[in-house]
Amino acid sequence: MVAQKFTVDLDKPLVFQVGHLGERYQEWVHQPIVSKEGPRFFESDFWEFLTRTVWWAIPTIWLPVVCWFISVSVRMGHTFPQIALMVGFGIFVWTLVEYILHRFLFHIETKSYWGNTIHYLLHGCHHKHPMDGLRLVFPPAAAAILCIPFWHLIKLLATPSTTPALFGGGLLGYVMYDVTHYYLHHGQPTNQVPKNLKKYHLNHHFRIQNKGFGITSAFWDRVFGTLPQTKAAEKAR
Repeated sequence: MVAQKFTVDLDKPLVFQVGHLGERYQEWVHQPIVSKEGPRFFESDFWEFLTRTVWWAIPTIWLPVVCWFISVSVRMGHTFPQIALMVGFGIFVWTLVEYILHRFLFHIETKSYWGNTIHYLLHGCHHKHPMDGLRLVFPPAAAAILCIPFWHLIKLLATPSTTPALFGGGLLGYVMYDVTHYYLHHGQPTNQVPKNLKKYHLNHHFRIQNKGFGITSAFWDRVFGTLPQTKAAEKAR
């Protein structure tokens, strides 16, 4: 009965409200509010602070970490062509991780109180407030926690000397993804390639939200059949 009657109050902290929407949450969260002013998430100033991240914090914090991991493989005897190959492979694998996370985790359908609440924190807030510039990139504290299982997975699959460069490449791919994502929302590209990428991503937000999961490219959408139709193709049907 709560879910049928509940209405979200946008003037109050949102995180612990959205769970009460129940099955109506999916419809609500995919009706975007276009404003650069983001909502408040928590009553607590401490937790609220942790949800807000300026875009330039991502390269500032993570690029030195990337360089350190790559340098470990260099010191273990790998040549620069080998390092370039490993880093490039790490970036490529990240693009697949980016696609999988976006499609299967960030767009999972929820209806329970805690399911809605967690989804809103992970990605729902971005679809509800797509122009909130302080919640576009992933908070560094959360990213650091997620790095741990990825490091151990690579360590399990790779050799001791290649693991650091592969991990560094994947981490570099993440940095490229996050800054690209911010640029697609707030940048004003003049070249055709970034213009098309911006159009492609905003199409995911405002027209076809269950297609177009790639951020840095449409490659995996082509591979897995989630490329959205153009408006002209839709009209021709």
